[in-house]
Amino acid sequence: MRGHILTLLVPLGAFASSSKPLKARQSTTTVTVNLDQTYQQIDGFGCSEAFQRAVQMSKLSEDKQQQALDLLFSRTSGAGLSILRNGIGSSPDMSSDHMVSIAPKSPGSPSKPLIYTWDGSDNKQLWVSQEAVKRGVRTIYADAWSAPGYMKTNGNDANGGSLCGVSGATCSSGDWRQAYADYLVQYVKFYAQEGVNITHLGFLNEPDLTTSYASMRSSGTQASDFIKILGPTLQKSNLSHVGINCCDTEGWSSQAGMLGQLSSVDQYLSTITAHAYTSSPGSPMNTKHPVWQTEAADLNGAWQAAWYSSGGAGEGMTWANSIYTAVVNANCSAYLYWIGVQGGNTNSKLVRIDGNNVISSKRLWAFGQWSRFVRPGAVRVGVSGAKSGVKTSAFRNTDGAVAVQFINTGSASAALTVKASGGDSFKVGNATAYITDNSHDLDVLASSLNDGTASVNVPSRSMVTLVLQKQ
Repeated sequence: MRGHILTLLVPLGAFASSSKPLKARQSTTTVTVNLDQTYQQIDGFGCSEAFQRAVQMSKLSEDKQQQALDLLFSRTSGAGLSILRNGIGSSPDMSSDHMVSIAPKSPGSPSKPLIYTWDGSDNKQLWVSQEAVKRGVRTIYADAWSAPGYMKTNGNDANGGSLCGVSGATCSSGDWRQAYADYLVQYVKFYAQEGVNITHLGFLNEPDLTTSYASMRSSGTQASDFIKILGPTLQKSNLSHVGINCCDTEGWSSQAGMLGQLSSVDQYLSTITAHAYTSSPGSPMNTKHPVWQTEAADLNGAWQAAWYSSGGAGEGMTWANSIYTAVVNANCSAYLYWIGVQGGNTNSKLVRIDGNNVISSKRLWAFGQWSRFVRPGAVRVGVSGAKSGVKTSAFRNTDGAVAVQFINTGSASAALTVKASGGDSFKVGNATAYITDNSHDLDVLASSLNDGTASVNVPSRSMVTLVLQKQ
């Protein structure tokens, strides 16, 4: 059967986002989207409200709470994020920004049952999860920064240490691997009883880093030692549908280096996960599993709300480009920012709390250009013939709609058109364009459709998504 092909063409005088007309002799560019050339499936885009950031949000007035939640998860008034990453607590209390454990006191030995304490809040993460689910989020990733301190070599959930029982980590108290697996499974069960289904489960966060807060060291071999316990424990608890994620290393290359040590537990693994602090995703990992970039942020820069100014680390267009590189060049199936909503004057979040005010950054809308239109289950498809200076990608969603993204990094506008043809052709019945730049936040951009050909003008230093609905 002949392939499905989408061809992007642009006539002279295509619509612009401002009142300025295009130059009379502006050339057009033809871009071809090949629906038969398929790459990775997309799981989504998201953020976290761990470390009591959800508590900060809960202290807003009710209307501002809803505004903040809508900015993150609404597909009509916000970014439409589709993944929420929760932190599984390990601390004995909620002092500072600790994440409280569901079993804060040691039972005395790993052979004794854990003593669980469920407060129905989980540092207000349960509330955020429930609100996210109301807004259509179906992927909840629960990740532990550390096991409780009494299960570790250093007796503390902070300052590193390893899980007692994994290779090279012998403790006088015994082997705590099964107890830790039971602990994680119980967390999943607590959420289930509150009506929230955790879909992915992690047991490490930056295992290559020792910090003064919750942290636990692990090599790939040690992670495998634990996965051999966690996998069967999930199965025995009728939770085989919960995917095991590993290992949320500090950087992309660090995780790539651990893959060989995880090969013995391939049958239990769901997703390979990495952060983007010490190295960013730039090329695919050698694994059969989906790969997620699960944490990235400009942690130290002063609050920056602009889309584009000088190409700084906190600017929206910088993050649009980072997501493009991860998804297109590194075949990421998911891309997550660190924090969604938080107070303070840094770029570590997408949305800022200032008193009772909720302020979005252009980083949020950069994520929205992807998350609102590239939905879970979408498949990345091939593109060719892109205009120089315009990064182009395309995805076919499960409902048949095709989202075509353009990031114009140049100083001049680019005229582009979409035409569907070939085989039992994808014939465009409707086309809508959305723009984000210094003046727009996912606003509708003028476009046209003529006999199956959709035309749009992409202004300089902007991102535009053209959504094509099949006739």
